[in-house]
Amino acid sequence: MNGFSARFKAHRVASTLVILLTLVFGILIGTVIQKGVKGKEVNSSDAAQLTMPAPQQMSSAFSKVAKTIEPAVVNINTESTVKATTPRSRRAPRDNGNGDNGDDSMQDFFDRFFGGQGGQAPEGTRQRSLGSGVIVDAKGYILTNAHVVEKADRIRVNLAGDPPAVTYDAKVIGTDRETDLAVIKIEPKRQLPFARLGNSDSMEVGDWVLAIGSPFGLDQTVTAGIISSKGRNIDNSHQFQSFLQTDAAINPGNSGGPLVNMNSEVVGINTAIFTQSMGSQGVGFAMPSKTVAEVYNQLIGSSHKVTRGSIGVMFNASPNPAVARVYGVDGGVTIASVTPNGPAEAAGLKTGDTIIAVDGTKIKDGNELVSYISSKKPGDKVKLSLIRGGKEQQSTVTIADRAKLFRDRAANGEEDDETPGDEKPASSKLGLSVRNLTPDLADRLGLPAGKGVVVTDVKPGSFAEDIGPLSKGDVILEVNKAPVNSEEDFRRVTSQLKSGQDVVFLVRQGGRGAPSGTIFLGGTLP
Repeated sequence: MNGFSARFKAHRVASTLVILLTLVFGILIGTVIQKGVKGKEVNSSDAAQLTMPAPQQMSSAFSKVAKTIEPAVVNINTESTVKATTPRSRRAPRDNGNGDNGDDSMQDFFDRFFGGQGGQAPEGTRQRSLGSGVIVDAKGYILTNAHVVEKADRIRVNLAGDPPAVTYDAKVIGTDRETDLAVIKIEPKRQLPFARLGNSDSMEVGDWVLAIGSPFGLDQTVTAGIISSKGRNIDNSHQFQSFLQTDAAINPGNSGGPLVNMNSEVVGINTAIFTQSMGSQGVGFAMPSKTVAEVYNQLIGSSHKVTRGSIGVMFNASPNPAVARVYGVDGGVTIASVTPNGPAEAAGLKTGDTIIAVDGTKIKDGNELVSYISSKKPGDKVKLSLIRGGKEQQSTVTIADRAKLFRDRAANGEEDDETPGDEKPASSKLGLSVRNLTPDLADRLGLPAGKGVVVTDVKPGSFAEDIGPLSKGDVILEVNKAPVNSEEDFRRVTSQLKSGQDVVFLVRQGGRGAPSGTIFLGGTLP
């Protein structure tokens, strides 16, 4: 036992000596390294010290803007009686001489968010809703959203600072569904405070903004955020809705309220949000003040309506590289269809022509063409530069009133599921099957008899589905500029297509879930 104790003590002494030697050696190495570092000292005498801004600076700026604008922001209460409705038909595509087809992807969202969040109430039911507005004239003229007031039997406005029970009855001066804007008026007993409009074109992504309104009925609520995007299009079926996007919280009840910059100027009218919970998720949309001013000035005019120019053509909302390559153009707007008896047809424009300039101003995309043409008055003339067959041509077109030009055009209803004939439809490696177009369907779509083939099936995961929207019931008029007026034409043209080749369909939409209109669909074949 004594031998074991002696060995244990000797081992412990040895271990202690090893630890001490290790520490001494480490200290010596650290000292040498430290001396080496000190020998390479860096001169920082030219470095400026960091300073902190006053903690109240931004908070003070926000509060000053809020105090300036809040007196001009109003709470709008509406009452309406639910009337009997018929099933909603699909909406017509946007065209107005400038447009293309849209889809109904956003319509259900707008119905839920702005239309009651639960479907159609029983006929005769009284419904109440809340919204916001902003006074822009001391005489009582107020800007708001069309969806806030357009179906109301009674509109009441509560002014900032007044008790909730004190309201003014308002009348509608005019509405514009294309931009979802409206002007209403109250008869005040005094001169009212009003907001100044700023120029939305001067706003940049990252600029601070405040949203003011009555979310959930909580009047005079102020939220802060930034401009997160400009020129945002969220619903292709509405040609003139190009929004400022903001992360300032916008909720139900904010609709019609102002979006304000740091100069206390209104740069937008809050209109919509993207949401999955019916509340703000940091993505809101406001109609830019530049558009607001243009619409307001027309609505307060003698006709109380907005007149927009049109040349009567249709085209894709967004540029498609495959379309540009097949039609041999670099930029511009390629025409998908020309409205019968419209200005473009009278001027000799054809499907496949690409408009590259208007009155000498180059046109990059459809939005630029829309903006220029719609601002013109009926009877005005514009000079178009266009590419046809690889050559540039000039044409003069007389502007028409969009509303009159498309007055009789309406969206088509659902097509039957039945397909004419018992023969097997023509199919292709593109992933779709087609049949000859029947006279009845041609008549319903406004197409000449014997023009085009009707789609009977689109294979999931195929090229045809990928380039969509292409649906059963749509009519293919051309493939890569070649007319396809029969199943035989379709087989002949598509059999020559090869992997890696651009393929562009000219499609008259009319299938299930799609509005009726002509667009290009294209891509590169795998």
